Amino acid sequence: MKTEIVLQVKQENVHKFQKGFPLITKDAVVNIGDLKEEGCAVKLVDRGGNFLAKGYHGKQNKGIGWILTRNKNDIFNQAFFDKKLNTAVTHRKNLFNDEGTTAFRVFNGEGDGIGGVTIDHYDGHYVISWYSQGIYQYKDLIIKSLCNTAEVKSIYQKKRFDAKGQYMDEDDFVMGEVPEFPLIVKENGVRFAVYLNDGAMVGVFLDQREVRKTIRDKYASGKKVLNTFSYTGAFSVFAALGGAEKTTSVDLANRSLPKTTEQFQVNGIDSAEQDIIVMDVFNYFKYAAKKEIKYDMVILDPPSFAKSKKFTFSAGKDYKNLLKDAISITEKDGMIVASTNSSSFDMKRFKGFIAAAFKETGGAYRLMEEFSLPEDFKTIPEFKEGNYLKVVFIKKVN
Repeated sequence: MKTEIVLQVKQENVHKFQKGFPLITKDAVVNIGDLKEEGCAVKLVDRGGNFLAKGYHGKQNKGIGWILTRNKNDIFNQAFFDKKLNTAVTHRKNLFNDEGTTAFRVFNGEGDGIGGVTIDHYDGHYVISWYSQGIYQYKDLIIKSLCNTAEVKSIYQKKRFDAKGQYMDEDDFVMGEVPEFPLIVKENGVRFAVYLNDGAMVGVFLDQREVRKTIRDKYASGKKVLNTFSYTGAFSVFAALGGAEKTTSVDLANRSLPKTTEQFQVNGIDSAEQDIIVMDVFNYFKYAAKKEIKYDMVILDPPSFAKSKKFTFSAGKDYKNLLKDAISITEKDGMIVASTNSSSFDMKRFKGFIAAAFKETGGAYRLMEEFSLPEDFKTIPEFKEGNYLKVVFIKKVN
């Protein structure tokens, strides 16, 4: 067991932790100077010494650690982590039994009771992402728990906790049988080529599963679809399989061309009949407006923050203007799929961006559907920041 440090919680924060808030922040603790080594167990008490919770010290974004239990008798040993992993795997039982979907999240940080770590499943192969040096100190226990709980072909890891909060590029392989890459996985019957050994991102964002299915099953048929910030073209593949007349995928990264081509090919789609453009999305909007190119569906899924030679994009400041660009090239009665993974604002504010964008462009709209994280990305109501995904299907009306 790691050395346990007693942390006194400031009186104004006691109720928050009693209500189930899981993130330990610097401004909530009186004796912050007692924390030395990341990974140490911490016990939170009020000013009277009354027990509140136990967790660990690990620097991540705005936090200095996570609460793992409100049972003062719990010890962070193998049995403790076995129980957490077993509960998480049981929660995803339906996905493990779904032959049409072999890629999904198995463990979602604080949503499953251990903040700072996520585990994704790719047809029996697993990727563990560590978000602090603190949680990484429990690596061996968590890996053994995963092996005790699930049938594991191999395990890869992604370290995301260097001084600048960036991905640490080093050997990702942990254990097991190395698969042949690309590894082909499925999502709602659609195939994805993924690379578990290729940097921070493997080739598909699993949190958009329900959105992609909705595009394919309800909205893509006969449509001209623009997929911006397209990455490896997952939205485009689902649109094409849903009967889209044509898809156009735009992303600034040079590798988006071969990666998107590959995703089309593994699904039997002729990539030559689709447009894959390596270009700054903001420049493409200007180009499309100038050429009077319009689309029946525009998909917006930008990163929370992005920087190119001429543009810096921050979702909290710039999403409204991004929507205005999309509105200008969307056909009447067309659809805009607006998505953001920014946790800095909620759905209400996001809808405010939508309202402002249409007001400033003199247009009208109707909200058709909205999505947050799918069930495998488990969240808790006490930590709303964890439910970061916001997606709205917007119909542009006359």
